[in-house]
Parts: sequence; structure tokens; C-alpha cells
Amino acid sequence: MADALILVVEDEPTIVEVVVRYLQREGFRTVTAGDGEGALRAVARERPDLLVLDIMLPGLDGLEVLRRLRAGGSLPVVMLTARGEEIDRVVGLELGADDYLTKPFSPRELVARVKAVLRRTQAQPAESAHTPPPLVVDTLRLDPATRSVTLAGAPITLTSREFELLAFLMRHVNQVFTREQLLDQVWGYTFAGDLSTVTVHIRRLREKIEQDAAAPTLLQTVWGVGYKLSGPRRVP
Repeated sequence: MADALILVVEDEPTIVEVVVRYLQREGFRTVTAGDGEGALRAVARERPDLLVLDIMLPGLDGLEVLRRLRAGGSLPVVMLTARGEEIDRVVGLELGADDYLTKPFSPRELVARVKAVLRRTQAQPAESAHTPPPLVVDTLRLDPATRSVTLAGAPITLTSREFELLAFLMRHVNQVFTREQLLDQVWGYTFAGDLSTVTVHIRRLREKIEQDAAAPTLLQTVWGVGYKLSGPRRVP
């Protein structure tokens, strides 16, 4: 993970300089882009392991960059939003951002978020004997070893955070969790604690695993409490 390549997309030179310095101190390799079009070119050319993406960019903004990236893959993204721009944060999460920070932010906190996201996306079992078995609930199948998900045999593309949330719920099928518990268990202590991110990720998962996201049968809301994944657990 230490030599992972991070693409920093930011148009303020001072912020770029500070972020790059802190990332390189931790052993990360870095490349930069100052606008949205440059970011898309850099992704295609450099194949980074993670993107630090500012929302407010000249020309093609960060949300459109994220939208185009998610149409073609699941590159991990930590986005940067201006203070008070809650709508940008919510839209970014709905588009599939893995995490976010609000400006002004601590560079150390950004590095911690980058490490946390990479741990989840790059984690591989050390030995095949310890490979976790697939999880199967109803027609939903999740394989931790290959980080793949299928529904009734059809593949589903998830972001790294969506994958971790679904895996947690499938490991605890039919158990109810509050949004606070899901933040703690799936996002960890480094997350800012905004409960709306859980709501957004639940909505995104429903759009991908439910026949009718407005009337979910798998990922259910327990009113006044939280959420649960409901269904029979099956042998892989």
C-alpha cells in the first residue's frame, strides 16, 4: 500500500503542494492534475490506485469527473468539498465517492482517509487457507476473495465502500443496525461522523440489488432504529 500511486486533482497550488508533501512522506507516489479534463487524462494514462478529487474545478467539475469515472469502473475516490456545500457532498456520495473531507482540512487526516480506503480496496488474504468463504443471502452472492458480487448470477459493480457495507450486512443477516453502528463498523473511527453518508450508501445499494428500490425486500428499513439485510442465508 505504501507505494500506491495517488492522483491529486486540485486547482489551488498551495493545497496541491501540501497534500503531495504529506502523501510522499508516507511513501506514496503522486501525480497531479489541475482541472477535470486533465484528471480524466491522468487516470487513463497513469492508472492511479486512488484519486483525491476536489469538487470545485475549472471547466469540468469534480462531480462530473466522478460521474464519468463511475460509469467505467470503481477507482477509489476521496473527494474534497467546500465548507457548507452539503449538496455537493451528498451528490458526490450518491455518485460513489468512498469518503470525503471538508475544506479546510488537516493533511494528516487526509492521509489517514487515503490509507483507510486503500486498506479496504487492496486487502488480500495472506494465505488461501484463510480466505473467507463467499456469503450468500437469497440470490445475492458476495465473494470476499475476489471482491465480486452477483445477484441471481448477474454481476453487480460496487464501489469499495458499498462492497464493505454490503459484506458487513451479509455477515450479520437479519440483524438490525443503527446508522451510528454502521458508521463505526464500516467506516471506522477516522470518518467524520456524518450520518447522511450511511443513508446515501444504503440508497445506492438498493438501486443495485433490489428489483424495486422504492419497495425493498432485501435491504430493509426498520423504522426508528436502522437497517437490516433480510433473507435466508444459503450455503455457497
